[in-house]
Formats: sequence, structure tokens, C-alpha cells
Amino acid sequence: MKFPETRLRRLRYNNKVRNLVENVSLSTSDLIYPIFVCEGNNTKNEIKSLPGQYQLSIDNVLVLCKDLKKSGIQNIIIFGISSKKDETGEISCNQKSIVPMAIKEIKKSFIDEFLVIADVCNCSYTTHGHCGTIINNEVDNDLTIETLAKQSIELAKAGVDIIAPSDMMDGRVQLIRKKLDKNGFVDLPIFPYSVKYASSFYGPFREAVDSSPKKGDRKSYQMNFKNSNEFMREIEQDLNEGADAIIIKPALSYLDIISRAKNKFNVPIIAYNVSGEYSMVKAGHEKKYIEEEHVMMEIMYSIKRAGADAIITYHALEIANALKKDHV
Repeated sequence: MKFPETRLRRLRYNNKVRNLVENVSLSTSDLIYPIFVCEGNNTKNEIKSLPGQYQLSIDNVLVLCKDLKKSGIQNIIIFGISSKKDETGEISCNQKSIVPMAIKEIKKSFIDEFLVIADVCNCSYTTHGHCGTIINNEVDNDLTIETLAKQSIELAKAGVDIIAPSDMMDGRVQLIRKKLDKNGFVDLPIFPYSVKYASSFYGPFREAVDSSPKKGDRKSYQMNFKNSNEFMREIEQDLNEGADAIIIKPALSYLDIISRAKNKFNVPIIAYNVSGEYSMVKAGHEKKYIEEEHVMMEIMYSIKRAGADAIITYHALEIANALKKDHV
């Protein structure tokens, strides 16, 4: 194969040829929209570091769901914001906690029109902002997973469709699976954040849910981005414990991890296009350094090209509108 007999530009000659040979697709069914639900009524607080994203009371979550439905987005993931906190996150383990209440209202209003995923973690509910129970200045793994399992049962009772533990504790998938099965929720899938790095890209999210650690950091339980092999063991362990799919977070700086996971494991992969990635695009557009829609879509296709089957992204509504207009 050599020039001039072979001219690779022939397959890029015009739009019809390009469309014929392209092999990476993106649709609204690939998108998962994150929702921040808070207490109160008629509340819609814009998150300054996440332009266009809001802390919403349940009544406004239902309004948002109507807009998502019109745009063809059927998948949502819910994060709770609680004014009440304790030392362990146990405050989340009851039906009056904000996320179970939101799930019940969404299911009541929309029946099965949305696939509702619940993030399972303690950081939004602890006074110290860490993801679990602190013993001797360290997050205790085994005490923490007990709370996560209790939280998961309450979410299951509320009618959630998927449990997504994001804490990075060892053994949490196994314990959650055991407790779900014991309580009759044998068909409820678990999509753990199997690969979650200790990343600086989470800053805007932590503002959104008030979950920044009051002391220290999360490097003893979230993963080291300087390690290129550790993720394999994390995924293997979660799958062995009963995970049905995996979530990889962040996405854009970890496309190599998504690609290697796709090649190694025969399992659905969800990439989380996180808050910092979103905010950089918004800031770049505001400064007129980039064209927002084009950059947004290029990022989404890069994540799909790496091997992700679905994407959690704050851009979801904008992507849906771009796809409708065929602005790709």
C-alpha cells in the first residue's frame, strides 16, 4: 500500500463517504444526566462552578425530567444534598432521606420512563466530608461498607433501577449484593465506580454537593493517577463480587484506561465526564477560546471511541439538542 496508488483521503472525499465509513456513534440512549437534588420546595440554585447546573428541590427535579423526556434522554443519576449530616453517613439510611424521596416522586410521576441510577456514597452526609466512617484519622473500610449496604437497601425500597457505589471501599460490591439478595432485590443491578481516581477534576462537583473533606484528602481510597495497572485488579475484584457493569471516572484524561478496560473485560463500561471537564469547556467558551458545541461533541466521540458504552455527562441536554440538529 503506497502513494499514489493508495490515497487515504479518498475515504474523506465528501460528507457521504465520511458518513459511510465512520464507525463511532453517539445517541441520546448513551447519555446519563446527573441531577443534584436538595431539600425544600421551589428551589433552583445555580452551581457557580457548573454553569447551567442546579441544586434542585424535588418539585423542580420533576420539571427537569419533563425537559429531559422531551429531549429523548431516558437515563439519570441522582446525587443527594443534605443539610443534616453525621459522623458516619447513617443519616442517609432511611426512606425520608432526600434521594429515596426523590426516587419515589420520579417513579410516581413518570413510572418507568426513566432509568434511575442512584449514586451510593457517604460524603454528602458526613460532617467531615469523607466517604465513610473515620477511625484513628482514617476512613475505616469495613464499617463504611456496612453503611453503604444499608443505604443501598433504602434506595432499592424506594424503587431505584441501578445502584452505583462510588466510594472505592474494598468489598462493598460483595456486601451490597449480599444484602440486596437477602432482601429480595436479586434483579437489581450494581454499577460500581470500579475505577475512580483521586482527581483534581472533581472540584465543581464537591461544591455542588458540599462534600469537600474538612481535613486531609481521599488518596488513601481513591486511585493514584500515576499508576497505570492498578485499575485491572479493581475491575476484576468488583466483577468477581457481582458487579453488572463498571463506571470509570474521570473520562477525558483517562481514555487509555477506558480503552484498556474495554479490550480486557466483556462488560458494559460507563464513563463519567466529570464536573471539571465540563467546567473547562464552559470557561473556554465564555472566554471565546473555543467553540463550545464542537469541542463538546468531539470530547463525547473521543470517549465513545475509547470504548465507553454510555456517558454520564452534564452536557447531556446540549448533546441531545446537537444530535437533533445534526450538528456533529
